[in-house]
Amino acid sequence: MPNSLIHFLKQHHSFSAAAEKYIEAAFKPVIFKEGEELSRPGTINKELFFIVDGVLRIVIRNEKGNEITHYFLKENQFCTILNSFHNQVPAEEWIQAACSCEVLQINRVALLNLYQQVPDLQALIDQITQQALINKINVRNAYLGQDSTNRYRLFITRQADIARRVSLTDTASYLGITPQSLSRIRKQI
Repeated sequence: MPNSLIHFLKQHHSFSAAAEKYIEAAFKPVIFKEGEELSRPGTINKELFFIVDGVLRIVIRNEKGNEITHYFLKENQFCTILNSFHNQVPAEEWIQAACSCEVLQINRVALLNLYQQVPDLQALIDQITQQALINKINVRNAYLGQDSTNRYRLFITRQADIARRVSLTDTASYLGITPQSLSRIRKQI
């Protein structure tokens, strides 16, 4: 499983064999079942995850107490609640497995130590994370101003691989519509 992380990182930067071994040793493989939480609201995020297989979702409760999916992340993406992880403050959001997932996990202390052993890694992960945030904003902005039918069409077009793997309830909360409305839309399309 760690080789998928090394393979991904090598697409962006070359590392020595020693650096690759440090990286592989630092990240631990973990499997989560659908619905399991990788972090909890109100706690400080202390782990960074690299998704090997599956889909994770970032979740928050709205003012009515309903769970809202902010975003989905899939293979070859890093995942954490950035503000909580970097600033060591409690997070309102949490991370949940949207389907069965295999991830590589590293805690913050181990990551900071790894950055000492592999100095180029911090800049690379920061660059990858920054690009992922830009992509997230672009995807979410595409849904703005669209009616629910068009939001769903965009979702199944732009994020088809995720649409096939996550529940209709999670999809509905991500698109800002009720599961019943989503069922009607799906029948019409």
